[in-house]
Amino acid sequence: MNQDLFLYNSIGGQKVKFEPINPPFVGMYVCGPTVYSDVHLGNCRTFLTFDLLYRYLTHLGYKVRYVRNITDAGHLENDADAGEDKIAKKARLEELEPMEIVQRYTVGFRHVMGLFNMLPPSIEPTATGHIVEQIEMVKKIMEKGLAYEVNGSVYFDVIKYQEQFKNYGELSGRKIDELIAGAGAEKRTLEGQDEKRNPVDFAIWKKASPYHIMRWVSPWGEGFPGWHLECSAMSTKYLGEEFDIHGGGMDLKFPHHEAEIAQNNACCNHGGPRIWLHSNMLTVNGKRMGKSEGNAFLPEELFAGSHPLLTKGYSPMTVRFFMLQAHYRSTLDFSNEALHAAEKGFKRITDAVNLLASLKSGVASDFNWKQWESEVYAAMNDDLNSPVAIAHLFEAAKRINSISEGKESVSKEDLERIQYFIPVFLQDVLGIRNENMAAGNEENTVDGLMQLIINLRNEARFRKDFQTSDIIRDSLKEVGIQLKDGKEGTGWEKTTS
Repeated sequence: MNQDLFLYNSIGGQKVKFEPINPPFVGMYVCGPTVYSDVHLGNCRTFLTFDLLYRYLTHLGYKVRYVRNITDAGHLENDADAGEDKIAKKARLEELEPMEIVQRYTVGFRHVMGLFNMLPPSIEPTATGHIVEQIEMVKKIMEKGLAYEVNGSVYFDVIKYQEQFKNYGELSGRKIDELIAGAGAEKRTLEGQDEKRNPVDFAIWKKASPYHIMRWVSPWGEGFPGWHLECSAMSTKYLGEEFDIHGGGMDLKFPHHEAEIAQNNACCNHGGPRIWLHSNMLTVNGKRMGKSEGNAFLPEELFAGSHPLLTKGYSPMTVRFFMLQAHYRSTLDFSNEALHAAEKGFKRITDAVNLLASLKSGVASDFNWKQWESEVYAAMNDDLNSPVAIAHLFEAAKRINSISEGKESVSKEDLERIQYFIPVFLQDVLGIRNENMAAGNEENTVDGLMQLIINLRNEARFRKDFQTSDIIRDSLKEVGIQLKDGKEGTGWEKTTS
């Protein structure tokens, strides 16, 4: 496979060839959840996008360090510099310690990620675990003259930064003059606004008010880090001052990611990642998903069908498949009709995959399976175009059914190719589990496991690793399972003792 991977860089707004700084190593940072409530489906789509990228980069042979943080402090109610910390507010309302809230929703978040078959990141740092690093970053920014302290709070000086670097707004397309004018027009009276030299400045360290629960000692008094600073500190700690990819939802472009770029430049004279990737939002029946719209629902409600907007429940793998049928940069609309169609399509593909082990080879067909595989990779290399890749899987499913029914034939070489590639691509790259194997049906489970073993052996034979191939065959024979290699493919049967 000689194709290059292209990814859409939000800075510049175009697809760029992916060239790691230090191949085969790749550094990827993704903004994780603020753990004060249950994770919603919009979050899940974002994390699915980067799970897909993580899986695909690994499949291509890269050694990926995937860092996804947990925000457990510093994220204020209006995403700016005013109001209560979201976690502290929830703790106060429920009369719990903030870390009890953090623990509850972190566990819930990881549980939902597991249901969707998302791989855990390489490192999952927390904001509270990196207070020292954040204080040191604030010090460096102040030493550069790009931040100032007022009454125990430290603010980033956007105007001075822009005079020096001239790139504030490059990611989001925002103009400083328009931001200042907008702030004046709103005549905001938010807490701390009168301390700022300019309304576009943002806090990188906030003084803790008397009622603020979460606070740490700093050179400027007791306080807590700014939300934007957390990701700058943790990404540079684990990936370096320059790294390959930074991801998140489209809603984080401004102010969060724009602030990260400014902080990284101010501290380290480098903006951090080479490529910024952003996933798009979810809608429900054409309307933006949100609590204010009355159309937000949790993953568990989707699985159980317990939300009033749903006519039935859908399995986690059906929902994952549904989300992968839309490109990550496009809006994805949830509706009963769309989910039902995805469920039917998912069954078509998994039913075809379950036929693979029983297919018999024959004469070569007119269909070029090698070219088909190349087209699947071409789709993924075109900015993770999973909808096109899935369309190719539907074509493969049609061909597999025709071969099973005797309407088409496939050569032994091509059969071994698809018996290996299709399950690997579906499971390892798209992250789709075969739910038949998890349904509690013993016969399906055994068939599925044997199909997996045969696929692994076919892979070894395809690589001409006959030692591994023979070990698999002999090990199965010792436990009473006989593999039968023939011109029509590989079958199996239980042997009598």
